[in-house]
Amino acid sequence: MELQLAIDLLNKEEAAELANKVKDYVDIVEIGTPIVINEGLPSVQHLNDNVDGVKVLADLKIMDAADYEVSQAVKFGADVVTILGVAEDASIKAAVDEAHKHGKQLLVDMIAVQDLEKRAKDLDDLGADYIAVHTGYDLQAEGQSPLESLRKVKSVISNSKVAVAGGIKPDTIKDIVSENPDLIIVGGGIANADDPVEAAKQCRAAIEGK
Repeated sequence: MELQLAIDLLNKEEAAELANKVKDYVDIVEIGTPIVINEGLPSVQHLNDNVDGVKVLADLKIMDAADYEVSQAVKFGADVVTILGVAEDASIKAAVDEAHKHGKQLLVDMIAVQDLEKRAKDLDDLGADYIAVHTGYDLQAEGQSPLESLRKVKSVISNSKVAVAGGIKPDTIKDIVSENPDLIIVGGGIANADDPVEAAKQCRAAIEGK
C-alpha cells in the first residue's frame, strides 16, 4: 500500500519544501491541479529537481488531447499523470499508451463518474495503472466519504490498482486502510496539519499496521 501527499494550495517552492519534510513517509508527491493552473508544468519540474526518493504525480485532470498532455507532463518530470474517468475511451487509451511508452503511469480520476462499476470495468480493460475513487472538495463539504465508492470499484476490477482520495486525515485513515486500497491519497490532512511531519508519520504507521 502506497501513500501519496497531494499538495494543492502552495506555490512550487513551498510544495518542494513540504515534500522534503515528509518524504521519508510518502511514496508519491502530487503537484495538484491548482498549482499546475497557477504555475504551469515547471512546478512539476521543480519538485522533481528538488525532492529525492519519491515519485512525482502531475494532477492535470486531462480531458482531451491526452497523448500530447501526458507527453508534456512526462517531459517536465512526472512519473504519474492523471486523466478524468469521464473522458472519452479514445483519450484514455491514448493517455495510457503515451505514459507507458515512457515507462510512466496513468491514474484515472473517477470524480463525477456516475456509474462507478461500469466505468471501472472499462478503465481496467483500457489499461489504467490506477483507478482513483475521489470525493471532491465540494462533496466533502456535504459530508460525503469515498469509502463506499472504493468498495464498488474494488469489486469489479482485476488489473488496475485502486487509489482513494477525499478528505482523508490521520484520524480517519485506518477506516480506509481496512479496505486495503493500493494507494491512499492524503492532501490537507498532512499539508494543513499543525505538524505535517507528524501527520505523515501517523498516516504511514496506519498503513503499516502500527
